[in-house]
Amino acid sequence: MTGSDSFSPVPDATETAAMIRRSEISAVEAVYAAIARAEALQPVLNFMVTPLFEQARVRAAGPDLKGPFAGVPYLVKDMYDVPGAPTRWGSRMTKALPPATAPSSSIAKLEEQGLVVIGKTALGEFGFLPTTEPIAFGPTLNPWDLTRTPGGSSGGSAAAVAAGIVPFADAADGGGSIRIPASACGLFGMKPSTGRLVGAQAPAGRFDLTVEHCLSRSVRDSATLFAATERPSEESGLPLVGLVTGPSKRRLRIGYLSEGIAAQKPHAEVAVGLDAVTALLDQLGHHVEPTSWPIDGNVLARDFTLAFSTGAAAAVGMARDMLGREPDDTMFEPFTLTLAHLGATISADDVDAAIDRQRAMVRAYRDWFARFDVILSPVLLTPPVAIGEIAGDVPPAILSARIFEFMNLTNLQNYVAAPAMSVPLHWTGDGLPVGMQFAADIGQERLLFELGFELEDASPWAHRRPPVFAVGH
Repeated sequence: MTGSDSFSPVPDATETAAMIRRSEISAVEAVYAAIARAEALQPVLNFMVTPLFEQARVRAAGPDLKGPFAGVPYLVKDMYDVPGAPTRWGSRMTKALPPATAPSSSIAKLEEQGLVVIGKTALGEFGFLPTTEPIAFGPTLNPWDLTRTPGGSSGGSAAAVAAGIVPFADAADGGGSIRIPASACGLFGMKPSTGRLVGAQAPAGRFDLTVEHCLSRSVRDSATLFAATERPSEESGLPLVGLVTGPSKRRLRIGYLSEGIAAQKPHAEVAVGLDAVTALLDQLGHHVEPTSWPIDGNVLARDFTLAFSTGAAAAVGMARDMLGREPDDTMFEPFTLTLAHLGATISADDVDAAIDRQRAMVRAYRDWFARFDVILSPVLLTPPVAIGEIAGDVPPAILSARIFEFMNLTNLQNYVAAPAMSVPLHWTGDGLPVGMQFAADIGQERLLFELGFELEDASPWAHRRPPVFAVGH
């Protein structure tokens, strides 16, 4: 199964649902076709950890499919509960867990929109790495280049969408895990403000960093699902966004960052992409100018590691309580254990001090938007890296350095609860996607979606297909 960038766009989820409503295809046909694509490409990409084909076939044939995506096939990241499947979190530690008997609240809400879950997708162990290479299941490969990572931790979902298996898929973002795989796989990925959408956020100690949404090929799929799963304002504490259907005429003040949080220079191909996008924005009439980070990047990097380490310590602690003994490297990857050991050394006073610094970062971040409407940067400092370069069994000191040189442009929005999106606006000379990140103030998803629609019109990407693609979509 091969592809190129010369094909017509394949139907997105919105069009697939419309075709089902018009009786051009049935939900059964749509789901069976997605299952066939999944079966064909799973041996190539290793994107799925648990197939749910039979229950998907039953649901597709049932009478209760309603909502904007009635009958559209979907994949769920394996950190949320789907009845009939265990929730593995990419870990060997969870191997003996029984299947879930009830859905996570977010999954129940997704199914209310008519989506038909056909399986669960791979993630790196507990989502701690920006790649998807868990020892428990093996690496997921990027359909644009099978020697490269699809990013992570939502890499299974990203690979499946990029390869045309499903039109969009579930993802979650605690440090970039929607935006990073979107960048690596040429997709659109919106990270919402914390607490914006229905569903409990993933546990991370006292730090609330993770949000759930989707990876999609079109902006409208993301915007429609967002509106359908948005919490009421009285629950989220944020003004309602509602359904965004197109661009705005408003011209924006856009500041751009050309360095990582510790002044790292991006790869030459990434820098070329950033220059091209600033030129495009200028042509569209937006005001674009350079800016600098509003916070101390080294403090953010240190405190973000502290926050993740408390989450790792909690995960290892749960295993310790379940087993009655100390977990080891037959259960957890070395990087997870290293994070957990660090987390175990952090006192309540350390956490309190970090939370005070976090509040100060929120203030500094929001002050940034007195000057700008949107902040532009690359999503990643480099194009997608080779399989094996950033994996949980790489020696921790080497691994930490590699992570820092690959990604550190996405963490701030998680840490301050703000929205950001990855938009696929550049491809390298050898055909690898490079996403650009647009970030906004807390609660400003409408502004981002409107800009996303404008960029999609100005520089379309849906016609592009990777070398590994599901023919006969």
